[in-house]
Amino acid sequence: MKNTMSLTQNNINIGLLHQGFKKRRNRVLMVTLCLSVLTLFLAFLSLMVGTNNYALSTVFQVIRGVEIKGASFAIGVIRLPRMLVGLLTGFSFGIGGRVFQKMLRNPLASPDIIGITSGSSVAAVFCILVLHMDGTNVSLISVVSGLLVSLLIYSLSGGGHFSGGRLILIGIGIQAMIKSLISYLLLNASQYDVPAAMRWLSGSLSTMKMDEVPMLLIVVLVFTSLILVFEKHLRMLELGEASALALGVSTDKVRLILILSAVFLLAFATSVTGPIAFVAFLSGPIATRLSGSSSSELPSGFMGAVLVLSADFIGQNMLGMKLPAGVITGIIGAPYLILLLIRLNKRGGLR
Repeated sequence: MKNTMSLTQNNINIGLLHQGFKKRRNRVLMVTLCLSVLTLFLAFLSLMVGTNNYALSTVFQVIRGVEIKGASFAIGVIRLPRMLVGLLTGFSFGIGGRVFQKMLRNPLASPDIIGITSGSSVAAVFCILVLHMDGTNVSLISVVSGLLVSLLIYSLSGGGHFSGGRLILIGIGIQAMIKSLISYLLLNASQYDVPAAMRWLSGSLSTMKMDEVPMLLIVVLVFTSLILVFEKHLRMLELGEASALALGVSTDKVRLILILSAVFLLAFATSVTGPIAFVAFLSGPIATRLSGSSSSELPSGFMGAVLVLSADFIGQNMLGMKLPAGVITGIIGAPYLILLLIRLNKRGGLR
């Protein structure tokens, strides 16, 4: 009799677990779908609205290759590359930032706070101000620099004896040094070169061209796929080193793959638009709060795209002056960072 009751209770518990899992999975799917639809809406809105407004039918005609006087240039040459780059870089910042936050188990472990994106920034500023370069060459050099700085931070944090807290502290220190170097370069540069460097540092979509889209798209598809393949291992790493090892995860190998994937996404995104402030920091926590689940890589990516596209739309159309997307995200992100620090301090998370 007791065995029968125990078996019945176990079956009830298993049923409740399956029901809870299904409910969480459905919520994640629903949030992902809603964010993807919102991303699509903002993408078409950015193509339709500007100095001259165009109907949705006109936008579709231009995309299909129909030549329309005025609209073909405004939509096809100016707005379409801007929208595609904003969508792809926002997605990259969102999913890359979330990987770091989950792997290091710290909401402050954002790539733009711990110095990951600073490596790309300093190389781009050096190329613009000292070498007087532009375009693809600047992007390639900034990607390589971002990867090298990221590997330096990882190796100094312990490499094989990895420590998330040490990586964050070392990253913040290296970022401070890089910021000082950038300030030095700006102070000693020709006044004619400074505006281009400042525009890049502010995170702007204003000079985007279609030539930059194919490589960025390939990078997003390849490394997002890698992250999704190792998503289960990332959730295990979130439980801690000992728990992940006990569950059979090759922690060093998986961590290195995830870090390289996230860094490639972040470095390529930064090399194209510059460091769009706080997108990598905000996307993951917002997506997690909406989905109610730590399994939120794709929602985080779409949340990043929503933030960049909406920030660019606001900066270009709603303030009476043209402001880069990075300025708008910075205005939003700075108060959130202060609130997060206050909350962590109250919980004892900063002690």
